[in-house]
Order: sequence, then C-alpha cells, then structure tokens
Amino acid sequence: MSKPFDYSKWDNIELSDDEDDLHPNIDKESWFRMKHRSRVERESNEEKEKKKILEEMSKSNQRIKVLQHDLIKLDKLVIQDGDEDSDDDDDLDDREGIEAEIEELKRANKVGQDRLDEIEKNKKWNVDNMCHVAEERTIINKKAAESNFTSTGYAKSKDEVPKVKEETVASVKTSDSKACDSKDSEPKPSPKSDITKKPEEQTPKSSAVATAPSPPESARAPASAFDTYHDFTEKYADIVEEFMHIQSLDRSKDFLIKNGDVLLQENASNYLLLASLEDEMNGYREKMKLTCRQSQLISNITDLAKSMQTHPGNVIIPFFQRLEQKAVLDGFEDGVKAFCEKIIKRAITKKAEMQEQEQVDLTDVPRDERLGPGGLDPLEVIETLPMELQKAFESRDVDQLKEVLMAMDPADAERHMKRCVDSGLWMEGN
Repeated sequence: MSKPFDYSKWDNIELSDDEDDLHPNIDKESWFRMKHRSRVERESNEEKEKKKILEEMSKSNQRIKVLQHDLIKLDKLVIQDGDEDSDDDDDLDDREGIEAEIEELKRANKVGQDRLDEIEKNKKWNVDNMCHVAEERTIINKKAAESNFTSTGYAKSKDEVPKVKEETVASVKTSDSKACDSKDSEPKPSPKSDITKKPEEQTPKSSAVATAPSPPESARAPASAFDTYHDFTEKYADIVEEFMHIQSLDRSKDFLIKNGDVLLQENASNYLLLASLEDEMNGYREKMKLTCRQSQLISNITDLAKSMQTHPGNVIIPFFQRLEQKAVLDGFEDGVKAFCEKIIKRAITKKAEMQEQEQVDLTDVPRDERLGPGGLDPLEVIETLPMELQKAFESRDVDQLKEVLMAMDPADAERHMKRCVDSGLWMEGN
C-alpha cells in the first residue's frame, strides 16, 4: 500500500488576524499590524540564517573535495615509493591532519543541516508561504473590440441583440407555419371561381412555399433597436440615480464594472446631463457638481472607447488607472469644472426661457377672465398709474417699487396700491 499523505504540516498555521491572544487594552488593527510585522521580521531573519548556513556548508564541501584530492595525491606518492613503511613522519602528520580537518568540516555540515531541519520543522504556515503560483496565463479575446461596439463610443442597448434574434426566429417560424397551412389546409378553389377572379388576384399555391424560408427585411438587416429614453428611465433610473450619488472614484469604478452595460449607454449620459441641469435650477449646487463629475466619467470613458474603437466596458479599468496620475486627474477635474460652468450658464438661460413662456399677453385674454380679486382690470389699472410706478411694476423690481411709493404722497400711494391689489397686479403679503 502507498503511504498516506501527511497532513500534519498544516497543523501549525499562523494568522495575523487571530483574536484569541488580543489584549483588551490594545487596538485590534494595531495588534494585527504588529503581529504581521513581527512575522515578516522573523521570516526575514530565518531566511538570512538559512542563507548563511548554506553558504558555509557550500564552502565546507568545496574544502572537503580539495582535502580528499590531497589524500589521493598522498596515496599515489606512497605507491610510487613502493614501500609504505618508508613514509616519513611528515607525510604521516599531513595525512592525519587532513583527515581530522575533513571530519571537522563534516561535523560542521551536520550541525548546519540539523539547524536547517529544525527551522523547517518549526516553520509556521501563513498566507504568504502556504501557496505559490504554479502557472500564470493571460488570455486576450481578439474579438472583444467588435462586441457591442458603436461609432459613438457608447454601449448598445442591453436588449438590442436578443430582440433581433427573437424577431428572426419568430419570423421564420411564422413563415414556415403559414407555408404549411397554405399547403395542407388551403381549400381548393373550384374552376368556376378561378375563372371569375381577376388575373392579379389569382395567386399560385406554390408561391407561399417558395417565399416562406426567406426572413423579412427587418430580420436580415437589423435596424437600430436602442431603447427610447422613456423606456430606459423606466427600466434603469434606479441604477443611474445610485451612480449619481457615489462620491468615491474607487466605488464609481466598481459600480461601472458591475453595471457598465446600463451606465455606458447614451441614454444614461443624457439622464445625467438633465439631472445636473435640474439640480442647478433647483438650487442644489453641490449635488449638481457631483452629478457633473459622474457624467464626465462616462463621457471620458466613451470618448476613450471611441478613439480605441472598442467597447466602453473594455476601457473602464485603463481609464481609472490613468486617473491615478496627478496630471491626468488634474486635467479631468478641470474638465469637470468647465462642464459645471456650462450647466450654470444653461440653467440661467433655461430659467429665462421658462419665465418668458409663463408670461401671458393679457390683451389676448377676455376681460371677464383677467379681472383681479377686487373686480378691477389690471390693464386699465396699470395705465392709470404714474409713469414711475408703471416702470417699477414692469421691471418687477421690489426695491424700485418701494422707492417710488416712499417718494409719493402717502394717500396717493395707498390708493394706487389698493387698486393694484384689487386688479391682481400686487399680492398682499409680498
């Protein structure tokens, strides 16, 4: 029987994060670091000692070979003389001295070997020396750049390829079933009905079978099947919102690797752009800056993918590795600041556009509908106001309005403001 495998060497495993000997007054993380440092120093000292012993043993073995060679030379000299009894005392002393030195070197080697065995026997196994890399390979997919690549750099919709395949299979099945139905179950027309039909209405029965195997044009040349923006938001808004609130670049990288098929679509970039604009218009400046940074992460990744003509998911890790360089990171942050400035300017313009849309030409509104809470027509009231008061209302400048009222007679000011309230030009409490 073969000797069973000896598992005893795994009985002495050392763990740096073992809490059994942790002192209650010592910080746990500091204790683990201290144990790890002690283990590394001990192993380093043992390696130095082993190296020193092996060097001494190597020198001893070389010296033993030289001494053994000298003994052989002495033996040859004795044979040449032909009489061993004629050895003089000097030769005898040399031989005894050489043999004694050889024995001493062998004893030293034995002591060194015993020490090496002891070190190996008492060796403690840990995460650094339990295993080693036996084989390491890197496999590159040559067609990775062709997979799901678009000329814009963005990823295709997740559902695009499966939809095309399903449509192709369904169309072929439908055509085959129609062909079978037309061949087996189509009622044969009578000769009379064939004569009465117009020539263009008379279709041979074999035509359905002949055209059935060819798939429709949409299946042969699949058109763009991107999700519409509305469909995208319904499916993946939660994922994009979660990505918007991630502040760490490392977490952003991990999240992109996990959900890149969603976040690297063009719809996701549009979602982030609109979200940053909405945050700025609502006064959430810090939230807008974070959203802009996340938006720029996606834009930079897709731009890099476009230049490399590969799927954007393939450049996530290389892009974040480049961000570890200070110069690249500074350039990226400058780009984020410039993008934030554009969002701020666009928010100002957007607010102005919305205010213009909200403004209504009162002349187009019937008089009964434009009467204020006091029953007065705002158009008639504003025409009777002093010119300075009219300008203040038209500019919507409250400070200017107050200055004009302070300069007027109190009774006239109160009368004009009462009519403005009754016509709806001014709301009480403002």
